[in-house]
Amino acid sequence: MLYAVIMAGGSGTRFWPASRKLQPKQLLSLSGSRTMIQATSDRLAELVPVENQLVITNQILVAPIAQQLPNHPPANLVGEPAKRDTAPCIGLAAALVHHQDPDAVMAVMPSDHVIGTDQQFCQAIEAAHQLVLQDPTRIVTFGIKPTYPAESFGYIQRGAPLPAGNDSGQTGPGQTDSVNAYAVAQFKEKPDQTTAQHYLESGDFYWNSGIFLWRASTILEALKTNQPQMYAHIETIANAIGRPDYQDVLEREFSAIEGTSIDYAVMESYPNVAVIEAPFEWDDVGSWQSLGRLHESDSNGNTVVGKHIGIDTTGSIIFGDPQHTIVTIDIDDLIVVQTKDATLVAPKSSEERVREAVKRIQESGSTDCL
Repeated sequence: MLYAVIMAGGSGTRFWPASRKLQPKQLLSLSGSRTMIQATSDRLAELVPVENQLVITNQILVAPIAQQLPNHPPANLVGEPAKRDTAPCIGLAAALVHHQDPDAVMAVMPSDHVIGTDQQFCQAIEAAHQLVLQDPTRIVTFGIKPTYPAESFGYIQRGAPLPAGNDSGQTGPGQTDSVNAYAVAQFKEKPDQTTAQHYLESGDFYWNSGIFLWRASTILEALKTNQPQMYAHIETIANAIGRPDYQDVLEREFSAIEGTSIDYAVMESYPNVAVIEAPFEWDDVGSWQSLGRLHESDSNGNTVVGKHIGIDTTGSIIFGDPQHTIVTIDIDDLIVVQTKDATLVAPKSSEERVREAVKRIQESGSTDCL
């Protein structure tokens, strides 16, 4: 049976002041009426009912997420005792899913990506599902065809194309007619500008989407082989599922894990990885400037979400409460974000320093606006 794991533990500090400790990016509405985590769950609805959707987040976000996903069983909203990166998160999720269904196949994805269309996404997930049914030891990831030489993404180099059907040539498990699927040649870390330009021009590289599909038993075995110390903690947690002391065991064992990414822990060394060229639109919505890709700009090149009056205002991102009027005069290439208790004004070129601002606020002790 197919399950979905939605990773929702990020803090989203790049989207301060809209993003807060109890309302990070994945709980915001940045590209529509639904929040990002709601849109992620909605997108899966045709393939994976909410009973088979597992959300892994941090403990303080369990209650806010439960409010946004009221139809999800409370037991499916899991709070991590500590922040430990994606490999422990996925290991914990795999243990929980495997306990429920030893033959389960898991689709794993972040909660804060904008994807279109839902139909194309589901078709790609189903194609990946078929590839795993064809070869249960296979791991499948999704690559995004690059549109510019991005330095902020990891890359996947594709190898030989995978056959369209199973070994007999008949339609069935492994059918990939609706997508382009390849063996993975290698994973590459975030490149410099020159290397990123080479990747773009070669045509053999994809952006790493961070979306995966595999059997729960396969990823657990991969962690056991590649990360035996991490796996030992995960196994102890798995053995405690259903016991009265489960929560205590989870707190102790998960917190003892040394965190690392799933790419480093498994993907870069696993011998049987396939990549599907994503047929869907994808945006990781990494910063305020992402809004320029998600919303239409006005005649002056401004992206406005909220109520705005601009006089000689060009090329700017304006985000605010629809009940609060923002007026800008003689500005260009700025980010202006208004909330009830904090305002951000910064050049677009300095948006990476928003994290620095958050850190400065933390150090000042005036954390009410965090």
